[in-house]
Amino acid sequence: MIRRLTMTLTPLALSLGLAGCLNLAPDYQRPALPVPATLPAATSSAPAALPGWRELVRDERLRQVVNRALTQNRDLRVAALNVERSRAQLRITDADRWPALSVGLTGQRAPNSSGKEANTFTGGLQLASYELDLFGRLRNNSDAASATLLGNVAAARSARLSLVTATATAWLTLAADEEQLRLAQRTLATRDETLRLVRLQADVGAASELDLRGVQTLSAQARATVAQLQRQRDADLNALNLLVGETLPPELLPGAMAATDAHWLADVPAFASSDLLLGRPDLMQAEQSLVAANASIGAARAALFPAITLSGSYGVVSDSLSGLIHDGVTASTISGSVLLSIFDAGRRQANVKVAEVNRDIAVAQYEKAVQTAFSEAATALQGQAQWRTQVQAQSGLLEAERERYRLTKLKYDVGAASQLDYLDIERSLASAEQALVQVRLGELLNRLSLYKALGGEERGAPLSAEAPASAAEPS
Repeated sequence: MIRRLTMTLTPLALSLGLAGCLNLAPDYQRPALPVPATLPAATSSAPAALPGWRELVRDERLRQVVNRALTQNRDLRVAALNVERSRAQLRITDADRWPALSVGLTGQRAPNSSGKEANTFTGGLQLASYELDLFGRLRNNSDAASATLLGNVAAARSARLSLVTATATAWLTLAADEEQLRLAQRTLATRDETLRLVRLQADVGAASELDLRGVQTLSAQARATVAQLQRQRDADLNALNLLVGETLPPELLPGAMAATDAHWLADVPAFASSDLLLGRPDLMQAEQSLVAANASIGAARAALFPAITLSGSYGVVSDSLSGLIHDGVTASTISGSVLLSIFDAGRRQANVKVAEVNRDIAVAQYEKAVQTAFSEAATALQGQAQWRTQVQAQSGLLEAERERYRLTKLKYDVGAASQLDYLDIERSLASAEQALVQVRLGELLNRLSLYKALGGEERGAPLSAEAPASAAEPS
């Protein structure tokens, strides 16, 4: 019995050894970078160790908000589930490279050689159909599925990085909204008080109807601005809650930007070499798509060659069920087939062409992703110094406007300046305050853009088929 089993399984073992001995996929070569070798405005050519997001974010409230987003954001959860699905799909694809053995029991009643009805029972192992992968079709399918899995791992990392920066952006934007609203409410209160005084003056003939209507216009404008900013603040708060996946408690919401420490984010170090951008998770995802497309060419080319399959069985045959255990006859079979399509109207050649075009598309998409990454990093790098200069200039402008306002008010209080002069400087001061809030916000958001453009803490981490950090357990 052992000898029969050995003779039966030997061809199967040989076929497993021969499977995948040829690989018809093109040798993979990473495309040359279609961008300059160095980034503009960078300060260092050495690889910079970018901080983790907890080091980037200095405000403890914002850290808690980002951590909640990493725990509860549904898009990040979908990205993690896509990795799980790809891992299962890879197991399915890998399983095609191995024989599928089953154990079965069959019974049949049919005339025997003497013409009498007889029972025949068979029990044992069965190999339905196993493809001998001499030309690497199954192997390349497996390689493509593996690259797809790694691409989804990179996509999950990219989604995590995007969520961190998007949450911080929404939180900081809400802080700017609060400050803008505070300034607008203060302006409205001032103009309402001015309107009250001018109305009293008009009642006694000390102010003209034109003066009164002018102040009423300014008051109405301020009230409309407050309503607009309240609507914008509410919309941005809802957007932040959507990113986090829950309604945030009031103690985690930001205060007005100018009323608290504006240094909420650490500085982001930069590097000069464009090659280091390849560690961005989205570029790693694009490259894995290219690897998968390259492997698919090998699978399509292998389909042009004969398909070799094996089938067989090993078991016991008896004329009764009890005989299968006690006195059955051992029987084994093994057979093979070679199938080569001689006419399919060009289907297989067209499949090869489709695979090659898909590879070329993946190359173009990869190159476009590299160019996009370079553009984003260059823009954020060049903006660093410019934003800081603009913040300093706008701060200087605001100080000058405050001094102008103080001097004009002194003159107005003693009757040396007209009401029109006073209202004009008040409007100019409010405009300078609003502008400084926007410039401060722009500088902070540029830091986030640079952090994301350089790949953040996800940059350069090797891809692995192991599960990424769970969306329910942020690391």
